[in-house]
Amino acid sequence: MTYALPEPSPRRRWPWSRRTPRARDVVIGLALFVVEVAVFLLAGFGYGMEVWAAQGEQSRIETAQLAQLAWMQHFFVAVIVCAGLAALFRAPWTVVSQLLAAGAVAVLFVLAQHDYDRSHPDPAPVPSAGYTPCYSGSGRCN
Repeated sequence: MTYALPEPSPRRRWPWSRRTPRARDVVIGLALFVVEVAVFLLAGFGYGMEVWAAQGEQSRIETAQLAQLAWMQHFFVAVIVCAGLAALFRAPWTVVSQLLAAGAVAVLFVLAQHDYDRSHPDPAPVPSAGYTPCYSGSGRCN
């Protein structure tokens, strides 16, 4: 006796073919948000400890600050990728939590970059070889 195999469904079942159940979506969104906050705080604490351990050695402090900026940039990209995956799986609460996390990381990244740029201004331009300073104050020196 032979058994007939069931016919394959005409529409393939992909994870994004139906919406994620609301309870699972909320739990995953909150858990992912809490994990991201914990990872961000622990990484920030680690870079802060590196700055503290530098004991005023400016090159080590700058290296730690630049490493933290690079890490924050990569973390921001990872949060955006998670938001994209949540959108692909049709999980709206997870998307919202990831976009909130991405917004917070973006604000913190911009503030850290601004702080680093203010503490490291560009050097003043070097005058040309033919420049002669005017000490008279009239502004018409030759």
